[in-house]
Amino acid sequence: MAKEISKVYLSSDHAGIDLRKAVAAHLQAAGYAVEDLGPEDGMSVDYPDYGAKLAMAMNEDRQARGIAVCGSGIGISMAVNRFPWMRAALVGDTTAARLCREHNDANVLALGQRLTGRAVAIDCVDTFMATAFEGGRHTARVDKLSSLGDGAGT
Repeated sequence: MAKEISKVYLSSDHAGIDLRKAVAAHLQAAGYAVEDLGPEDGMSVDYPDYGAKLAMAMNEDRQARGIAVCGSGIGISMAVNRFPWMRAALVGDTTAARLCREHNDANVLALGQRLTGRAVAIDCVDTFMATAFEGGRHTARVDKLSSLGDGAGT
């Protein structure tokens, strides 16, 4: 049974603003409650700060999903994944977007504005939002992801 999505939080650095805003508009048009965590303009900011901002917002709302964008998607996904309750997956196609939900229960989709075209990114977002976690054999593996930092996952 799929959990109901309470809200979608979006965050980026300066290199991901355009794609983040396009995704936010797309999700709002689809009827999702969206909270855009910024930044608002193209002034240079550090992706770790905005990855952490996304993680902290989602810590308070565990039924939420997130979208994280930077130039490549790599840095912001690394920042988000520093937090044990976060499972960010950097994707560039709909197959990866589907599998990150089905097998890994990813709660954040990471995208690279410089690497993924807008239409493909929107398709990835739609797939990510529509796909449920399969559970079953994947559940124990996903549970280990949250405990690796404390040494309990091995």
